[in-house]
Amino acid sequence: MKLLVKICFSLLIATLLIACSDYNVILKGDNYEEKFDAANEFYQEKKYDRCIVLYEQVYQHTPKSDKGEVAYFRLANSYYLLEDYYMAGYYFSAYTQRFPYSTKNEEALFLSAFCSVKNSPNWSLDQTETLIAINNVQDFVDKYPNSNLIDSCNRVIDNLRYKLELKDYNKAILYNKTENYRSFITAADIFNDTYPRSIYREKIKYLAIINNLKLAYNSIESKKNDRIDQTIERYRNFAIEFPSSSYLKELEELYSGIKLEQ
Repeated sequence: MKLLVKICFSLLIATLLIACSDYNVILKGDNYEEKFDAANEFYQEKKYDRCIVLYEQVYQHTPKSDKGEVAYFRLANSYYLLEDYYMAGYYFSAYTQRFPYSTKNEEALFLSAFCSVKNSPNWSLDQTETLIAINNVQDFVDKYPNSNLIDSCNRVIDNLRYKLELKDYNKAILYNKTENYRSFITAADIFNDTYPRSIYREKIKYLAIINNLKLAYNSIESKKNDRIDQTIERYRNFAIEFPSSSYLKELEELYSGIKLEQ
């Protein structure tokens, strides 16, 4: 039994060595038909790291040919399937420029945009990539408004924008936790202007009232009354916008206390 295992292992190693040798011969040779055929075989076998090099050679040799076009698209897609989204995004984007009349341009532009989406990080990290992704997906929507991918694109954009919303919400909440009243109020007002339909709007507006009142109580006398008036105005606007809010009872008590002090 052990002998059989050793024989099978030896045959496997020999096969791999032969395959590697054949690949290197094709790679270093100048038969581009053979390179293209081998690249297609590797592509079908999902050996993307191998076909990438061959497709690049085929494209460089005949960039304007049908084979060159196929090679360039599959080169981009190979990077995508290897989850190298930066390289895939570059090649898909370049594909639409190099082959402006290709029937695959819609797919290429969508995949280029989707690479940006894949590169978008968790909401807690820097969101530069998310902004790029939103712009790229929107560019696709603008260029192909009748595409059957539009609904998917709109959902993707909504999800990306929610990352930005969550980032800004937690930034404001951090100011609240650290009792940085002035910074919270500024962040809250920007948040509500930027995300008027946010699910966090009610909480942010409630906390803005609390922070505004605390800022007033910690202000010098010359600014205290103005900030108390601002707090009252925030409370009244909140009561109009959220008449059934669970925060109203607490805010009504605060308001009554303010009126008693005036």
